[in-house]
Amino acid sequence: MKRRFPEWLRRDVPEGSTFRTRQTLAQFRLNTVCESALCPNRLECFSRATATFMILGETCTRRCGFCAIQVGKPKKAEEDEPVRVAQAALKLGLRHVVVTSVARDDLWDEGAGAFYNTIQAIQDLLPEATIEVLTPDFHARPELIERVCDAYPTVYNHNVETVESLTPKVRPQAKYERSLNVLRHVKAYDPTVVTKSGLMLGLGERLDEVKETLWDLKSVGCEIVTIGQYLKPKEGKLEIEAFVSPETFALLEEEGLRMGFREVYAGPYVRSSYHAGEAYERSLVPMDIHQTTL
Repeated sequence: MKRRFPEWLRRDVPEGSTFRTRQTLAQFRLNTVCESALCPNRLECFSRATATFMILGETCTRRCGFCAIQVGKPKKAEEDEPVRVAQAALKLGLRHVVVTSVARDDLWDEGAGAFYNTIQAIQDLLPEATIEVLTPDFHARPELIERVCDAYPTVYNHNVETVESLTPKVRPQAKYERSLNVLRHVKAYDPTVVTKSGLMLGLGERLDEVKETLWDLKSVGCEIVTIGQYLKPKEGKLEIEAFVSPETFALLEEEGLRMGFREVYAGPYVRSSYHAGEAYERSLVPMDIHQTTL
């Protein structure tokens, strides 16, 4: 059954032009998770000349219940893609570059090498930029996680996506504990890397489960959390079970900061890469100052 959007989910179309961003992406033949996942924020972000680059093609080897990205047999990875990503980031004038990928369980390194090469290419062209990666779980293989960390990303993001009880339905080829282990290993291997995760609400979770998930993330050293409303991207995907009020998001944001997260970005349209640069900057604010702004 299609649910009517509540008032707080209604918003105006951005006034800025998306031409520059679309032209740049076309010029360098790049994919974005914004378009492939049908993100509801893509017009806003494109009008601000920003996008989340999606490397390793646009076909995923995993079929998640929430995601609009096409599933199938991926094409061969393009060796020059890392340089093209860096060139596009330079042309767009990005100061915080976000790179994600489809899951590539078909590759021996599951795409970790491509992340390494892309981070290095960006560092070569934009040495002052901060770089955030949003990776698959790599089956929590230490050597693959370490490969990405060895390129020194500023932020390492891996999303748990939902609470533990709903993981088999929402992410049937993933495991809740495995995702926690990814974040745990990143922090143990390189404590200087900022760790980040995100989850969606409205899939049938209970509030106490969400708080338990936050505690689980905190226990593995996660520092930044994003929390947003799940919105069904297309037919055949999971239905929306509930619309979460802005007041509940505000409550969870306050609760997360009290738990000790350096930044909790929560709201109906929040996504893991939405305003990622700003979220990272806020995470740098000393905790005592952060708390007084609540």
